Amino acid sequence: MSAHPCGEVGSLRVAPSILSADFGRLGACVAEVDAESDWLHVDVMDGHFVPNVSLGPPVVASLRRYSERFFDCHLMMSEPARYLEAFARAGADGCTVHVEVGAPDEAIERARALGLRVGLAANPDTPFGAVEPYLERIDLLLLMTVFPGFGGQSFMGEVMDKVALARAAIDERGLALDLEVDGGIDPETAPIAVAAGANVLVAGSAIFARPDPLAAARALRAAAR
Repeated sequence: MSAHPCGEVGSLRVAPSILSADFGRLGACVAEVDAESDWLHVDVMDGHFVPNVSLGPPVVASLRRYSERFFDCHLMMSEPARYLEAFARAGADGCTVHVEVGAPDEAIERARALGLRVGLAANPDTPFGAVEPYLERIDLLLLMTVFPGFGGQSFMGEVMDKVALARAAIDERGLALDLEVDGGIDPETAPIAVAAGANVLVAGSAIFARPDPLAAARALRAAAR
């Protein structure tokens, strides 16, 4: 794993999602936005939990030579616990699994044992009550602001009520827990998410689909402050 820490819990972080980058020049894309990246978000899809297939541990390993940022791996997989060791070996710093796969306890324990930072994700239609019992056991809560599987979708503002609930619970319990949003995040929606309580902003097409990705990442950060 990278020797670089994830940064101070709760501070604003921009996490470019490489799902929207040009896969033919992925290393160059990552390097291009490095100056405005706090984390690098890596979407992993198995074609089963979500109707798409994407990156795996070999890509994570190959990207390590281009970035020393915190690798935030989002495992949209039906059996994530089976692959956690491979991602840890490849250079992942944190792995997030979905509560919808059912009984995420094994994956949480396995990730912790491997020295990974532990994340739990929830889809837009999953109630806060599904993730609330795990807050003390994780390092990051990811609330999806689109249904996972494809980049470039529109932000679902109705999820902000759930983000606000999560922020209230995190603060009330005094937890060192990052609250991440992913889906449709751009300079217009980022401040809405931050106002609701999110502190980690995943953005794909709003960064990599722009003519100047570095400037786009900078604009996103400025809008969120």
